[in-house]
Amino acid sequence: MKKLILLSLTIVSTFLFSQKFTIDTLLTDKISIRAIQLWDGKVWYAGTDSKFGYININNVSDKKQIKLSDKKLQFRTLAQNKRNFYAINIESPAYFFRINKKTLKSKVVFCDNDATAFYDALKFTSNSFGISFSDPSANQRLNISQTRNGGSKWIHCNDCKDFPYLEKGEAAFAASNTNIASAGNFIWIATGGSRSRIYRMKNKDSNWNVFETPFIQGTSSQGIYSIDFYDENFGVAVGGDYTKQSDNINNIATTTDGGQTWQVQASGQNAGYMTCVKFRPETKGKEIVAVGDQHISFSSDYGKTWTKISDEKNLYACDWLDKNTLVLAGKDRIVKLNFE
Repeated sequence: MKKLILLSLTIVSTFLFSQKFTIDTLLTDKISIRAIQLWDGKVWYAGTDSKFGYININNVSDKKQIKLSDKKLQFRTLAQNKRNFYAINIESPAYFFRINKKTLKSKVVFCDNDATAFYDALKFTSNSFGISFSDPSANQRLNISQTRNGGSKWIHCNDCKDFPYLEKGEAAFAASNTNIASAGNFIWIATGGSRSRIYRMKNKDSNWNVFETPFIQGTSSQGIYSIDFYDENFGVAVGGDYTKQSDNINNIATTTDGGQTWQVQASGQNAGYMTCVKFRPETKGKEIVAVGDQHISFSSDYGKTWTKISDEKNLYACDWLDKNTLVLAGKDRIVKLNFE
């Protein structure tokens, strides 16, 4: 295990009617983190060089890191149910790791040997049902893997005939494990590239619908990178162009009908490319945070307008611990925002 270096740093900032927040660095290490989970007062992460671990949010001396493999695997997915965490490495072969929450013992429960395997996101919508997807191979459909028994067995479909065909050049981004979302009876997946669309499944029945979006699209670096849904109807999508991160045209949109139609918001009036978006708890969908490689931004009016609240860089993934605590992770660090 590589020794972790802890940096203690607090930055005080203000935004929106002088509301204050502080930024505390919880963890530093030589790692790129694009997927996090919050559980038991800790930030759990998976990243580069097969690293998996946690840092206690309120006691940074309580931390642990293990390597899931002797190979230098890269993880951009992480999900959990009641007993276990699950992580899948990008690139082939793709190993599905199960990590026991109590013992941290890991086991490979499935392996996708498809030469084109590249897993973009993984999510559990209940204790028993989990879903993950990989970029399309020659069949031009996303490759879907599902579990219906809590992760012990995975059903892999590399030619899912119920999944709509993707356009040539359409795929998904392994950016922050958040281009998949769920609420109520629905699951949504967002794509980008030549087309940027929303795929929706109801009641875990494997019957998918596809909806067009007005999002920026057309090249391999453009499209939706992250989505979140407050309920079955109201959702938000963010993204842009990874290669032109200051561009801010048609890179934020909201839906009020479960993803069937989308309305562009704040086009030309936001901080640019975003990789992760999350609704703030206890605000009924009104307040939203988004993070990009170059900034942290905030909306207090259901996504209609956005304010850059921080110039923090190289943060990719985020999640709310509670209404006043936001955790973010990225290149070589994990931080938290404490809102007063």
